[in-house]
Amino acid sequence: MIINSKKETNLTTKDFYYDLPEELIAQEPMEPRDASRLLVVHRETKALEHKIFRDILDYVKPGDTLVINDSKVIPARLHGVKKDTGAALEVVLLRQRGLDEWEALTRPGKKAKIGAEFSFGDGLLTATVIDIVEEGNRILRFDYDHTKGDIYTMLDRIGKMPLPPYITAPLANKDRYQTVYANERGSAAAPTAGLHFTPELMDKIREKGVDIVPVMLHVGLGTFRPVKVDNINEHIMHTEYFQVTEDAAERINATRARGGRVIAVGTTSCRVLESASTDDGVVHAMHDDTGIFIYPGYRFKVVDALITNFHLPESTLLMLVSALSSREFMMDVYAEAIRENYRFFSFGDAMLIE
Repeated sequence: MIINSKKETNLTTKDFYYDLPEELIAQEPMEPRDASRLLVVHRETKALEHKIFRDILDYVKPGDTLVINDSKVIPARLHGVKKDTGAALEVVLLRQRGLDEWEALTRPGKKAKIGAEFSFGDGLLTATVIDIVEEGNRILRFDYDHTKGDIYTMLDRIGKMPLPPYITAPLANKDRYQTVYANERGSAAAPTAGLHFTPELMDKIREKGVDIVPVMLHVGLGTFRPVKVDNINEHIMHTEYFQVTEDAAERINATRARGGRVIAVGTTSCRVLESASTDDGVVHAMHDDTGIFIYPGYRFKVVDALITNFHLPESTLLMLVSALSSREFMMDVYAEAIRENYRFFSFGDAMLIE
């Protein structure tokens, strides 16, 4: 497991608070994807530019590399009943632990004691609680008719997309909570910075001489969990599984060797790059869990620029983007975004921090 050595800071969780009008929380994705707004943030000059996301083409240069997270969101939210009582239960799958064993969030938890059995989809899928782990999460062992497909087939039939709690509107098309390049199944939430890309925009970026390199990090619901301590030095980051292939490492290292920029698409890609690299900035092929926590004072080893959405107040993601410049400047940027009525969070608009 990879956890960065923490740098002591006097910053508190409250230092990352901002007041967001509820109407700026995007409830549905923009159509088309690349019609979202883009706030371009120039760190050195502190200049800001208001653009449309497809204008990202004007800010990437030949020799640069975009690093994307190709993890695919699974329909991980299940509604079922307890076999012996018929009591209703909601399950959100967080992480696969074995062939048919998953760590899951259960609501209400008191119904999910070890040995409890549940049925989903009128018996298409059943589950037994076999363990209780950290933060009260349950380990579930699933059973189903394997002649009808694997666990993902069952989830595709009866599961729902695990949208964040701040999105209250139903999602008409579940593919819109999925990047167009999603490939490796396993995320409980989308790497949302990538939602703005279309296949056509990606083709134009490649035609400009920019490499697009996939890495993988399965996003967990820890992304949405609040920081519960006042002193951010005391926060324990949730862990997520990531993977960097030999090919990806070689291409990213080649970018740095030729003087190109490594542009992370999303905080998940950023965390992968910083987890898989040594202090000299060399990225290594590997797969592991990462609990890296990036906040102001962190020295970036690989990432030169970041494409990201606007994040929740007091969140670890807001702390990460603040580490690219400074907390004070990033809070000013967010204040400007609010004044200009940018759309926030998962289905919201984007920033390019360069």
